[in-house]
Amino acid sequence: MIFDITENILIVYNMNIFYFLYRVLTVILLSLLLFPFLMFILITGKYRKHLNERFGFIPHDNLKKFITGPRIWIHAVSLGEIKVANSIIASLKAQIPECSVLLSTTTEHGRNLAVELLGDEVSIIYSPVDIFFSVKKSLRHVDPDILVFLETEIWPSWIIEAHRMGIKIVLLNGRISKRSFKRYLRLKPFLKNILSNFHTLSMISEEDKKRITSIGAEPERTVVNGNAKYDLLIKQTLPGMNEKIRSIFDIGSDTKVIIAGSTRTGEEVILLDAFCKIIKHFPDTILIIAPRHLERIKDIVELLQKNELGYHLRSELGTSGFGRKENILVIDSYGELFNIYSAGSIAFCGASLVPLGGQNPLEAAAWGIPVFHGPHMDDFLDAKRPA
Repeated sequence: MIFDITENILIVYNMNIFYFLYRVLTVILLSLLLFPFLMFILITGKYRKHLNERFGFIPHDNLKKFITGPRIWIHAVSLGEIKVANSIIASLKAQIPECSVLLSTTTEHGRNLAVELLGDEVSIIYSPVDIFFSVKKSLRHVDPDILVFLETEIWPSWIIEAHRMGIKIVLLNGRISKRSFKRYLRLKPFLKNILSNFHTLSMISEEDKKRITSIGAEPERTVVNGNAKYDLLIKQTLPGMNEKIRSIFDIGSDTKVIIAGSTRTGEEVILLDAFCKIIKHFPDTILIIAPRHLERIKDIVELLQKNELGYHLRSELGTSGFGRKENILVIDSYGELFNIYSAGSIAFCGASLVPLGGQNPLEAAAWGIPVFHGPHMDDFLDAKRPA
């Protein structure tokens, strides 16, 4: 009896059983977590700003620049994707001057960068929580012709509800890491239903195409166009940046600099051990550590203090009357790593000494400096492959 009722509901709403269960599960989770989440907001103040946008209530003022057609909604999660979105939007505006673009982000740092780069050109909002009523409300407010996801962003409610509203959905710069692929295979029946809603899936490599079609994407809708991030890098290398960064950090033009970018837990111990051996032979060498997540600054500082190693924080540098005295610098700011690479003699690619898939080695290589990494570079096999 219950099964027959459920089956009739699914027929009426043209809904896959897996998506039906996903909708039920997300509503249950929201019901359970809403009160604790609201208390967290009240106590900490985090996420209070623009909370309405996350549940689909988008102020009309946020859509002032999204009035002409074709109307394109681009979703970019991290700082890196927002930079890619910036280039894509410039190309769209050049080829389709009459188009209007809306950019959604997930984090506050991402939104701030989006406003800095694109605030005068596009509408910018927070992305909706992936609950069917939130995404439906957002989609009705925005009413896009095309919805573009950068990288492999798979949000079931958002994608399925957009498709049901007749919106064309595109995935750009898609990649499926080896670690993610194993998890996705377990969800193939569910993912196949979601991926069938995409009009086009543009993947970075043939391996990425093979993986995403293996979990249910339609081969005839899947293409390989390379990595848009790599195309941007050379354009972003500005003349004189090396001298500017070294001046800010009070580093001489002939001083050797090692830059450890996007490091993760467990890597700093190894890097500091190697650095202590290096300075025995080359005592003037500078080590710059840029952790992937700034909340780990405290742990890195404790590690340096435990080993009795002198250091400076980036926030101390460049201030009036400050002069560098130590050989270790810790970057405690967002969005600077790419330009900081310009001052390097050699760079280390983080997340590669631990099994986390690595980081993009070409961000440093774009400045013409050699890059070394650990054995775990599964997420960037195309980037580390010899030319």
